[in-house]
Amino acid sequence: MARELLMGNEAIGLGAVHAGISLAAGYPGTPSTEILETVANYNKEKRIHVEWSVNEKAALEVAAGASYAGARTLVTMKQVGLNVASDPVMSLAYIGVEGGMVIVAADDPGPISSQTEQDTRRFGAFSKLPVFDPVSPEEAYEMVEEAFRYSEAYHTPVILRPTTRVCHGCASIEVKEESWKSAPRGFVKDAGRWVIFPRLSYQNHKKIEARNEELSRQFSKCRFNHIEGGIKGADGVPRKGIAAGGVSYAYVKESLPEEVPLLKIGTPHPFPEELAVEFLKGLSEVLVLEELDPVIEKELLCIAGKYHLPVTIKGKLTHDTQNAGENSVESVKADLAAFLPEYPELAETEESAGKETEQPALPIRPPVLCAGCPHRASFYAVKRAVKGRKAVYSGDIGCYTLGNAKPLDMVDTCLCMGADVTIAQGLHIIEPDAVNFAFIGDSTFFASGITGVVNAVYNQTDIVLIILDNSTTAMTGHQPHPGTGRTMMGEIVEKISIRKILEGIGAAKIVEADPLDLEAAENAVKQVLDVRGVRAVIFRSPCIAVTKPNKQYQVEEETCTFCRQCIREIGCPAISAEDGKAHIEPSLCFGCGLCTQICHFNAIKEVGAHE
Repeated sequence: MARELLMGNEAIGLGAVHAGISLAAGYPGTPSTEILETVANYNKEKRIHVEWSVNEKAALEVAAGASYAGARTLVTMKQVGLNVASDPVMSLAYIGVEGGMVIVAADDPGPISSQTEQDTRRFGAFSKLPVFDPVSPEEAYEMVEEAFRYSEAYHTPVILRPTTRVCHGCASIEVKEESWKSAPRGFVKDAGRWVIFPRLSYQNHKKIEARNEELSRQFSKCRFNHIEGGIKGADGVPRKGIAAGGVSYAYVKESLPEEVPLLKIGTPHPFPEELAVEFLKGLSEVLVLEELDPVIEKELLCIAGKYHLPVTIKGKLTHDTQNAGENSVESVKADLAAFLPEYPELAETEESAGKETEQPALPIRPPVLCAGCPHRASFYAVKRAVKGRKAVYSGDIGCYTLGNAKPLDMVDTCLCMGADVTIAQGLHIIEPDAVNFAFIGDSTFFASGITGVVNAVYNQTDIVLIILDNSTTAMTGHQPHPGTGRTMMGEIVEKISIRKILEGIGAAKIVEADPLDLEAAENAVKQVLDVRGVRAVIFRSPCIAVTKPNKQYQVEEETCTFCRQCIREIGCPAISAEDGKAHIEPSLCFGCGLCTQICHFNAIKEVGAHE
């Protein structure tokens, strides 16, 4: 055994490697992205097939095929990615697997970088799949192997549900020195097992219900679920208890007096009923601390009712804890103090304890596109080309969602990945007098945009598709995609052409331009404005974080009239006002040159290469 300092996502990825996986597939999405990247980093001998799939549905289905053949497989995504994969997940729950399959769906309380705060524990119950909910990076590492063991024992996919703080927290972890190894047996044909028909689903549904009852009993003995604290009711006095799961359990442990009974839930589905009954007996009140949905709270309520236990369950449903956002050490301590007034030390503030509480106020920095980002130029070119016309701008998930910020103000809608194309269709049907734009990135186009374009062409809709091709999956850390010509295995492959896809679908007109050439970009948009049907502008320029132009610019003070156009028009964070003049911060300028093209007084000059 050896100890390594690992981030939670690294711990999960390494845990999967040590569990002997043969295949890992996923789609990047914060807070899960580093899991698959870790598997790739520990795959120097290329024993494991690792891929960024085109989307989460594809990843799940690729893994399912490998699991049918007896291989252990890992699938990674964020919580909203599970929505994309839900079709195969629901059916796979009925079909089952041969080799172990662990589906990592990382939840994002807050949310910090997501559209929703949805709770994957709910999805586990909905799909009838077992769910493991780690408290820490250490436990996440341990849970991975256990999840594979349960998956193979019960021939079912197992969901591992870390949250953002577990994914991105770091810990010193004792890791294995050797990996579990077993050669997949290969696929054994059995139409009665692998071909889903209504009769088979009915039969397997009964088996699933029986399996989950058995899992509930097994989970009551599982090391990830346990009772801590004092002996309940020994003094004949009504006792209070605490129940917690996920990272909230760690927060509870920071403050809870040792004599207070504590139920830790590490497998929220199927719920460890027998353990819960043991915990609830002898208690008068229980406070449940968990993030997102009241999953543990409702389970305890049902169990208390089922067994006629005289105990009051409190939590989100009773408004004794917050029903949205993240918990913290401070918020949990405050909840405990309100629930346990008999422990006045819980109400003690840091200030009263003699600790320094004053901290300087942090500057407010609204999220903006990076200095030099080609998306800024793309939005600005469209804005100039459409000036004076009624237009609606539908956006999508990615860096370019930040195009909604002033002064660009170029994202009117954003729903989910790929929805920009179809939202624009619906808007145009109702308001045909408006020019409806759909902004979509290159990675998102491959992941979920193509079907929307097919739908638009088939249904004869007039929309303008703006494809922001920056040659990477920028928002999640620059992962490759089908248009980059690279795979996760390090292979150089033929780039899949977005233009050829559009031509094959039947786009009415396709124009390509460099968005950093403002005049050419504006003309490209004007070329498609009055064309009927689905037309597209492909703005192609690499992400500034991947390929930086070898230039820098500065403002000539004697020429600058301080008209503020460079500040007012594009909102570049490198440009500000200083001493009555426009100023370009050298450390932020990456030489895109957009500002030089909008300065009417030629006051912005190239000054050489970026250091």
